[in-house]
Amino acid sequence: MRFSTPLAVLIFPLAAALALPAHAAGDDGVTPYRPSVSTPAQLPKPGQLELDVGGLSAKTGNARRASLPYEFKLALNKEWGVLLLGEAHVSARDDSGGQVRGVGDTGIVLKRAFEVDDATAFGLELNIKLPTAKDTIGSGKTDYGVNGIFSKDFGQLHMDANLNFTRLGGIDPDTGRVQTGWSASFSHPFGDKWGGTAELSGTYRSGAQSTAQWLAAATYNASKSLVLDVGLTHGLTGASPDWSFFAGAVFPIATLW
Repeated sequence: MRFSTPLAVLIFPLAAALALPAHAAGDDGVTPYRPSVSTPAQLPKPGQLELDVGGLSAKTGNARRASLPYEFKLALNKEWGVLLLGEAHVSARDDSGGQVRGVGDTGIVLKRAFEVDDATAFGLELNIKLPTAKDTIGSGKTDYGVNGIFSKDFGQLHMDANLNFTRLGGIDPDTGRVQTGWSASFSHPFGDKWGGTAELSGTYRSGAQSTAQWLAAATYNASKSLVLDVGLTHGLTGASPDWSFFAGAVFPIATLW
């Protein structure tokens, strides 16, 4: 059977995760940063290299975009961590039917976690986006950003709220260079294995149309060190993708110390 590109990017990360050998799993669980736009303040277990990987297929008008996003996470200790993220492959089709393929841009993040207690934490991320993608896929410019995080447990309900500011390297004439992003996600377990996530997020930039979307996802704890997810988003403004569908997995790949 031959799968279309959008279907393939959803199936591939789940198949790859399920094919992992049992000895790849750690004993202390994982700290998923997907599937929501919001990032939690908490860091993974220090010394445990984790991978968040997924497939994403989005539709905006007649345009289509499919990609394989990834994120490597490593906590140096309980307070500091580093992230490497990007898109391993992008396949995009514009309104006129033109197609482009290649790797996406690459992000590097330095993260500081401030844990108040078992239920409350703050976080700060400093990030840079490097233009490793073709200009037809990315902006071709370097972006710099800072993200503030507040995470809170209300019983079993977990909340992650983010507020970030990004200095864009490439902008259209008469538009602002600094983009403000916001998001708030809420997740709740349903039994021992299943959980659900709901989120609102968006961006604002002067001279450009604002974006906003809602997200709904289901998660499945296949084991202590393998979490699977599947879900969708729906745009609430004309500048947002109409729909997107995603699936992915989070698992440890190495214990470095």
